[in-house]
Amino acid sequence: MTSELVFWLAPAGVIVGLLFAALFYRDMLRQDAGSEHMQRIGGHVQRGAMAYVAQQYRIMLWVFLGLGLLFTLLSFGFGVQSRYLPALFLAGGAFSALAGYVGMQTATRASVRTAAAARHSLGGALRVAFRSGAVMGLVVVALGLGNVLAWLLFATAFMPATAEQGGGLVLITTTGLSFGMGASLQALFARVGGGIYTKAADVGADLVGKVEKGIPEDDPRNPAVIADNVGDNVGDVAGMGADLFESYCGSLLAATALGAAAWSQDPVMQLKAVVAPLAVAGLGILLSVVGVFIVTTREGASQKQLLASLSRGINVSAVLILLASAAVLHGLGITNPWGLWGAVVSGLVTGIVVGRATEYATSPGYSPTRRVAAQAEGGAATTLIAGLGAGMQSTAIPVLAVAVGTLMAFLCASGFDIEQLNVGLYGVAIAAVGMLSTLGITLASDAYGPIADNAGGNVEMCELGPEVRARTDALDSLGNTTAATGKGFAIGSAALTALALIASYIEVVRLEMLRRGETVLLMESGVSIELSVASLQDFMAYFNVTLLNPVVLAAMFIGSMTAFVFSGMTMQAVGRAASAMVDEVRRQFRENPGILRGDCEPDYASCVEISTLGAQREMIAPALLAVLVPVATGLILGVAGVIGLLSGGLATGFVLAVFLSNAGGAWDNAKKYVEEGHHGGKNSRAHHAAVIGDTVGDPFKDTAGPSLNILVKLMSIVAIVMTGVTVGFSLL
Repeated sequence: MTSELVFWLAPAGVIVGLLFAALFYRDMLRQDAGSEHMQRIGGHVQRGAMAYVAQQYRIMLWVFLGLGLLFTLLSFGFGVQSRYLPALFLAGGAFSALAGYVGMQTATRASVRTAAAARHSLGGALRVAFRSGAVMGLVVVALGLGNVLAWLLFATAFMPATAEQGGGLVLITTTGLSFGMGASLQALFARVGGGIYTKAADVGADLVGKVEKGIPEDDPRNPAVIADNVGDNVGDVAGMGADLFESYCGSLLAATALGAAAWSQDPVMQLKAVVAPLAVAGLGILLSVVGVFIVTTREGASQKQLLASLSRGINVSAVLILLASAAVLHGLGITNPWGLWGAVVSGLVTGIVVGRATEYATSPGYSPTRRVAAQAEGGAATTLIAGLGAGMQSTAIPVLAVAVGTLMAFLCASGFDIEQLNVGLYGVAIAAVGMLSTLGITLASDAYGPIADNAGGNVEMCELGPEVRARTDALDSLGNTTAATGKGFAIGSAALTALALIASYIEVVRLEMLRRGETVLLMESGVSIELSVASLQDFMAYFNVTLLNPVVLAAMFIGSMTAFVFSGMTMQAVGRAASAMVDEVRRQFRENPGILRGDCEPDYASCVEISTLGAQREMIAPALLAVLVPVATGLILGVAGVIGLLSGGLATGFVLAVFLSNAGGAWDNAKKYVEEGHHGGKNSRAHHAAVIGDTVGDPFKDTAGPSLNILVKLMSIVAIVMTGVTVGFSLL
């Protein structure tokens, strides 16, 4: 089996992914869109969502054009960056935005059709919602893999490279990492802005509507209800799509860069190392499509049966990918194929374990969330304490899973020889690709959640009856679990991807030093090592990257601090926007008593505007922090400081993200557990306390937590992109 033959699995996956995404989208549009009233409510949500996206993209356009001009100046004016950086950066942002836009267009149209299908059957509603979610899942992976392929093919044909620059494929693959910066920055804006939008609306709707006025969730009398439904789309669809798009691209780019570097002295094996992750990704798309068709259910299915149906589709895809990747890696003839296959297995198993651990920590079917619900009988204080404790404890299994998965991937790929650092790190990158190989169907199960949630809102506002609401509630409750699992999966994949990006940083440093005319590393011992063949251990010794170096330790503290400051900024932003929303909802109820009587319709537009303006205003500062900290660290503390910063940010950011997401998920589902009739049911003391816990948890799980996984990757990619500045102008 030749490298060329295996390579074609990647473009085949891109074509098939886009084809089935188009087919699922067309099939969704053909479904019944419900009554005129249902379509009117759905139209409010769609217009609000697209207005927000249009406003966000206008702001992003100016940010990207400004940075593009800066990178053009650095590239062509000062010569400290690759001349391909501006184009790659803009392309990364554009395609990340496109992935989010497609997901948003699909979700806003699918929710009303899911509600209409729920009038007839649970299985029909699940089919519409899940296959609509699959549109975004397949678009994300197909666009991601397609962009990586396009760059590699373009650069191979047109990009000049010499052996002195580290070899053609090394230069091509490391330069391609610049694409990830545009994707990561766009994802951060989408995640932070979307998270602020949705949580401002959610908090306003819950605190005033549920707690103060005692009206149901999604009640059309609540002025914030449309903004809340819009927020489900801008946060959990557009935000999640952009987030995982950049994770997917980052893992592929890091794997190809590390593979090219690990076998830089063997061109034949080097090509195979670059092709391997692309082929695994292509297989993942093809077999994710198979999994989508497996997800079906029957009328009257329980929550457990619904979850089993989704899990069956994901698990079948995962098993098929494992079997097919074993055949491809062995047939490719790459060095240690079974070891690399072990790395793929490590990544997939790690992703499954992290997802299941998140499900256990946040699902109302398990004891952690039920204990939080039980504490709600004691009031808000005990609810908050229980949720914080549950979130902290929930970090154990995901952290251990990622630690063990990373070690196993490293050892399997290196043949259990820790001296083979380059090959072992390539295995870690392959593990990240393996974890994300099921993204086509995993993201479908995540995007399905907000579609089902919006469908339930449409049913409630249109008063379609308790049997229809029961079907959408079943889908919505399942969506809460899949959304929490998806967040855990995204955080776990971010940890592996960020580690691979840190390793790639050293290869970019090597190329930058070669570009500047340096040919050797002069070690403290007086020994000179040829730069083009120096190992990663040689670079660590040359830059004194050890825990005894105070520069490294100081930078690690700064990286840890950045994760907390970033989280604080995003949560404070939610608080300010939510306060404005609460004031507006109270004002409408106070000035127009006819709203609560149902005599007139609230002013939904004003609440949508508050969330939109709040999100746009508040998302800039956290994004600037993520960009400026690695640049400043590189200029002051040099290469050793950057590695310390990225290591500290990754370790702290990963654990903090798991804690925030799981604590928020536990509070959310504890509230739903109480609403099902436990511990006094709706409008009881426990329910009011649980609503407060859910309100506190909203920015935990939907703003700060999910944004942190982008932060750790964005800091790594900014450091990579600014390597020329760091090497040329650092003070230390």
